[in-house]
Amino acid sequence: MIQRIQSVWLLLAAICVFATYKLPFYSGTHPKFPGVVYELNGRENFLLMLTTFVTGGLAAVIIFLFKQRSLQLKLCVLGILLEAILIFLYYRATQTFTSGTYALWAILHSVIVICFFMAAKAINKDEKLIKESDRLR
Repeated sequence: MIQRIQSVWLLLAAICVFATYKLPFYSGTHPKFPGVVYELNGRENFLLMLTTFVTGGLAAVIIFLFKQRSLQLKLCVLGILLEAILIFLYYRATQTFTSGTYALWAILHSVIVICFFMAAKAINKDEKLIKESDRLR
């Protein structure tokens, strides 16, 4: 399980997702808090927190489904879709700010999508290898 490269990609994705709880995505001035630099992260509203938790939990759970490669692949695609929804939710939340900039940690969301994609690619490669070896028997 742990020697498979997709486990490393999924673990990296889970770590990055859970890091977004603390690390800011956007910082700037918010109408609710005038004159104060306000940071937007994964704990700011319920929908962001729920989607972040589900995406991180999904990445962690997929690691242990190593015997069910087709389910693993489908869940990786679901993880990519959830991360796309999460990025959209962050973008929508940034529209409420009067001014500000994206934080450097916003790159983590791109890293998460790349990790899910690389894990799906490795799972697909394993699936093809198993089908080839079954064919040769």
